Amino acid sequence: MDLKKNILQTLLLPLLIGGLTATPAPASANDQDEIERLKALINELDQRVKILDRKQEIAAEESAARQKSAVLVNASDKGFNLKSADSQFEYKLRGLVQLDYRSFDGDAYPNAVEGFLARRIRPTLEGTVFGKYGFRFTPEFGESGDGTSATNKARVIDAYLEARLDPRFQIRAGKFKPFVGLERLQAGGDIKFIERSYVSNNILPNRDLGISVQGDVLDKKLNYAVGVFNGVADGSESSTAQDSNSGKDLTARLFATPFNEDDSALAGLGFGLAATVGNSNGNALNSYKTPGQSNNYFNYASGVTSNGQRTRLSPQAYYYNGPFGLLAEYASSRQEAIKSGASAITFKNDAWHITGSWLLTGESASFKGVKPYSAFSTGGEGGWGALELLARYQAANIDPSIPAAYKGSSYALAAKSWALGLNWYLNEAARLALNYEQTRLEGGTLDNKTENLMVARYQLAF
Repeated sequence: MDLKKNILQTLLLPLLIGGLTATPAPASANDQDEIERLKALINELDQRVKILDRKQEIAAEESAARQKSAVLVNASDKGFNLKSADSQFEYKLRGLVQLDYRSFDGDAYPNAVEGFLARRIRPTLEGTVFGKYGFRFTPEFGESGDGTSATNKARVIDAYLEARLDPRFQIRAGKFKPFVGLERLQAGGDIKFIERSYVSNNILPNRDLGISVQGDVLDKKLNYAVGVFNGVADGSESSTAQDSNSGKDLTARLFATPFNEDDSALAGLGFGLAATVGNSNGNALNSYKTPGQSNNYFNYASGVTSNGQRTRLSPQAYYYNGPFGLLAEYASSRQEAIKSGASAITFKNDAWHITGSWLLTGESASFKGVKPYSAFSTGGEGGWGALELLARYQAANIDPSIPAAYKGSSYALAAKSWALGLNWYLNEAARLALNYEQTRLEGGTLDNKTENLMVARYQLAF
C-alpha cells in the first residue's frame, strides 16, 4: 500500500497544484483528452498496485506456511529429535547402553559366575503429535531377556500412549512403570547405584499393563496418580499379552514437594505414600534376589501360587541440598497364597533402604541425572567431569510364619546389605561406575552366609 500511495502522490500532486494555481479558463478539447488519458493511467497504475499488494500477501502467506511446516533437526545430549516450527509435532530418538563386569565372592553362592554383561541396551522412540498427545516405545536387547533362559530375548519395556490434557490431568495407557516406587521412577540411566534396592527389585511392581491418571496440583507442590493394571508379582513386570486372570490391581500415590519453589534449605525435600491392592489367583510368586541379581536368597516351593488379595504399602522420601542427596523408601507386601496339598496362608514380606550421595566436585544433586560443571576432556581446555560418592544400607525380610512346605530347598529369611560406590560422570551422557556391596543372609539354610559383590559399569545415556 505504501507503493500505491507514493505513485498516486507523485502523479496527482502536480496536477492538483497546477489546477489550483492556473487561471480559470474553459477547457479545450485537447485538455479534456489529456485529463481522460491521465485518469486511465491512474486507474491502470492503481490496478497494478493492487496486483503487487496481492502478490506480496500471497508471498507472506506462503512464507508463513513454510515456516509452520518447517522441520527443526537437533542433536544433543538429550538425543536426536525432529520438531515442527510450531512445536505441535516432535519425534525423539534416545538410547541407553550399560556394560557391566560383575565379580562374586563369599560362601553363600560359591558357584556364582562372574563376567561381562550387557545390562541394558535400550533404544527409545518417543514423541508428541498435535501438541498434547504423546507416545513412547522402548525395547530391551540387554541382560537375559524375559528371565526364562540364559539366551537373550528381546522384549518390550515401555509401550504407552499419553494424553497431556493439562498439567493437572494427564492420562497414560499401555505398558509402563506404575506410579508407585520412588526409586523405580528414576530413569535407568539416573539411578545412583548400579542396581536398584530390594524395595524396587523384590517388592514393588516394575512395569505393568494398564491405565493411569496423574498430575501436579497445588502450584505443582503435590503430585497424584491413580491407576488400574493387570497386576504383577512382587518385583516383576508384565508382558504385553492378554492377562492370565481377571483380577486387577488398583494403584495410588501422593507425593508432596511443599518447598520446591522456595529459596530455602527445604527446597529439595519430597515425601509421599504409595499403595497397590488387587486380587490374583493361580499365578506363580516371584523369587527374591540378592543385590547382584544373579542369585535368589528365597524361592517359593514348586506349586505355590497366589490365592486372593495382594496389598502393598510404600512410604517414601528424598532430600537434595547442594551436592548432598538422600533417598529412603520402605515397602511391604501382604499376599494370600496356596499350595496343592497344603492349607492356604497369608504372609507379609517387606524391605527398606536408605541411599546417600555426595558430589565431590560440588555440582547440585537431584532426583535426575548429574550435569558436570566441566566435561572431561584430554585437551588443555577440558575438565575432569563430576565425581560422586555413594553409600547405601538396605534390608529385606521374609515372613517367618511361612510354612516349610511353601519354601524352597535353599533359602534365607533376611538379607542385609551395605554398599559403597563411586560414579565418575565424564559428561552428561557418559558415566563410569564402581560398586562394592556385602550381603549377610540370616535364617533358613543360608543363615550367616555372605555374598560379596563387585560391579563396574560403563554407561552411555542420551
